[in-house]
Amino acid sequence: MLIKILQVVIVLGVLQYLVGYLQLVVFSTARRPPAKPTMSFRAVFVTVPTIEVAKSLASGIVSKKLAACVNIIPQVTSVYEWEGKINEDSELILMIKTQAHLFEELSNYVKANHPYDVPEVIALPIEQGSSSYLDWIKKVTTRH
Repeated sequence: MLIKILQVVIVLGVLQYLVGYLQLVVFSTARRPPAKPTMSFRAVFVTVPTIEVAKSLASGIVSKKLAACVNIIPQVTSVYEWEGKINEDSELILMIKTQAHLFEELSNYVKANHPYDVPEVIALPIEQGSSSYLDWIKKVTTRH
């Protein structure tokens, strides 16, 4: 009998926790203003072998309005397989902020101007960001 009472107490405690959690989620999200949709923006990552290649690509990308900003992140070590061998190289990463609809053109520019046979060009959606920064990306990358 004691075991049954303990089971009921545990079940009631779990239910009380779930109800409290649901109330917190429902009421806290209902009060929040809607987030600015950002799925139209991307952070694109490209690895490069030298600072000279990084600066050249970054300048070309920004001057062609393919991105608003390119950060050059130094001193990363990349470990990868190429032609059946494991390699370890020192590289830099370009973190490129742009609009989603510019990705293909940006990717083609990188491929045409990159020294690697298979350059890394990967994009991630920017899920959240300050409205003023995202507006700036849009303004800078909009061609008139």
